[in-house]
Amino acid sequence: MTDRTVRDEGRPELREHVDVGDMGYSKSLKARHINMIAIGGAIGTGLFLGAGGRLAQAGPALAIAYAVCGVFAFFVVRALGELILYRPSSGAFVSYAREFMGEKGAFVAGWMYFLNWATTGIADITAISLYAHYWSLFTPVPQWVLALAALVIVLALNLVSVKLFGEMEFWFAIIKVGALVVFMAVGIGLLAVAHPIDGTVPGPQLIFDNGGVLPNGLVPLILVVQGIVFAYAAIELVGVAAGETKDPEKIMPKAINSIMWRIGIFYVGSVILLSMLLPWDAYQKGESPFVTVLSHLGVPAVGDVMNLVVLTAAMSSLNSGLYSTGRILRSMAASGSAPKFTGLMNRSQVPYGGILLTGAVCVLGVGLNYVVPAAAFEIVLNFAAIAIITTWGMIMLCHLLFVRKAKTGAVSRPTYRLPGSPITQLVTIAFLLSVAVLMWFDVPAGRVTLLCVPVLVAALVIGWFCVRKRVDAAQVLGETDENH
Repeated sequence: MTDRTVRDEGRPELREHVDVGDMGYSKSLKARHINMIAIGGAIGTGLFLGAGGRLAQAGPALAIAYAVCGVFAFFVVRALGELILYRPSSGAFVSYAREFMGEKGAFVAGWMYFLNWATTGIADITAISLYAHYWSLFTPVPQWVLALAALVIVLALNLVSVKLFGEMEFWFAIIKVGALVVFMAVGIGLLAVAHPIDGTVPGPQLIFDNGGVLPNGLVPLILVVQGIVFAYAAIELVGVAAGETKDPEKIMPKAINSIMWRIGIFYVGSVILLSMLLPWDAYQKGESPFVTVLSHLGVPAVGDVMNLVVLTAAMSSLNSGLYSTGRILRSMAASGSAPKFTGLMNRSQVPYGGILLTGAVCVLGVGLNYVVPAAAFEIVLNFAAIAIITTWGMIMLCHLLFVRKAKTGAVSRPTYRLPGSPITQLVTIAFLLSVAVLMWFDVPAGRVTLLCVPVLVAALVIGWFCVRKRVDAAQVLGETDENH
């Protein structure tokens, strides 16, 4: 990491931040890859599987919660988008934290993001093995074997090239979006002709005649907010991918702006549609709401099709986690705050060291699937929750500091900006803190997670003192290289 002077006669004091962790990457991701990464990051199992249980808990007002959380998620990715256009970086928010918050900020941002994806990866391979058990062909195979097979396959493909990663995410997203579009077309058709579903005539009356928009009151709606925020996790992946694409100035604004209307259509639109096709209490936790509707219609093999879709979503998430942590860890390794081997690249310009470290942690997930297969998913998912809140919060804090620095003339803001600054950042940070507070009322999983926060803080403090000398040495080396 170093700063270098930009020769600008009008503003000689302006300095450009250069992150050595960004060097050596192939610019192989195309516009279609970035667009689909943006879609895939916003659509996952949180919608395909989780929306059913949330509908049963909160009722039709779930659409409002998805819309509100979607707005804040868009603020986060829009803030990240402005930072990307200021300076594209594969280190993404870790690189920006380093510039505006110092090495301590980068250390916290990087390792909390690693915690997010490492634990999410464990959840993903667990989910993949559970989905595979749906088919009789895989039922005799132990859960841990399926989890290990999924990890090995995705890990191997991720190590080949960034272009292959982009292609995998492109087709994973095509499957997810295609399934949603087909379902929504079928649902709208059923509404248009008022075709009965198990004797129930679909329509807006199902929202208002079964206890109204808030059938269980306001509290259940508030409590599902934390789950919805985690359903939107991974939208920040588009920021990491920006460092490996040509012309990010042209590609990124379009990809990021599209996230808002996609959230509106696919999340909010789907929930409203589901609420008009069946009464809210017809849905249940653990079953895809789309399967619920289509099975009531007697559509053959609907369970198999939707199981394939959620399996795809889990594979996409695992693929994204390995990709992003590889880049983040390489950025950290360049500054000395991650092990040196995580900065290594192969001939295909893939940072395999960081990817293998994440894969190694996921192997612990294979162990969990062997020891406690029933509880593996819940054990790790809540740690990912607190990590994503931290990541999003630090993105907004970095942007706030960036804007303040821009007002002094030290940096220049691009024309693509987060609207409403600084109110937007402050309100979003307050929202994220409120989500963390809500976790206390999620007994026992959320409460146990919050009680473990002091342990995480202690681990970060100890880790910082372990790497501090190496970070200082890397800074001295960077300054020496700049002087020469």
